Amino acid sequence: MDHHPIQPTNVEHRFGNDEIIVSKTDTRGWITYANDIFCKISGFREDEMVGKPHSLIRHPDMPRTVFKLLWETLKSKREIFAYVKNIAKDGGYYWVFAHVTPTLDQSGEIIGYHSNRRVPSKQAVAQISKIYEALLAEEKRHADPKAGLAAGEALLVKTLKDAGLTYDEFVWSLQE
Repeated sequence: MDHHPIQPTNVEHRFGNDEIIVSKTDTRGWITYANDIFCKISGFREDEMVGKPHSLIRHPDMPRTVFKLLWETLKSKREIFAYVKNIAKDGGYYWVFAHVTPTLDQSGEIIGYHSNRRVPSKQAVAQISKIYEALLAEEKRHADPKAGLAAGEALLVKTLKDAGLTYDEFVWSLQE
């Protein structure tokens, strides 16, 4: 279950505050476009990413709970902002502050997704890292993956309730 095709190193990669990582996917989350910044920071060439699932760059430190929330939000045709730790081809990692939106056709049906990712604040990464560690630990505490995911969601809901914030308010409070 913890197997990941790329072995994580603990080397952080950074990109500039003036750079924006851009990618597009189809409705399954398979990459259809990757800009030069995305290629540079991830270490993959565009032809290595196009046609592959976006989970290609999913770091094993990321809780599944976050991606469940992301997909549920997108499938309801709403945008989402999220902090994501990605893995690079060489096993290094990089944090992003992602803005993901569904792309709709003229009849309002989802035909893909578009993501712009910027450098998150150091304060946000420090805070969200602790929350993601707790969510991941809660997910792993359960032998059954579905039970682990449900427990992770419950912990996220409790964390937000304790903070007195919605998910969106919480995310933006970290970036300030």
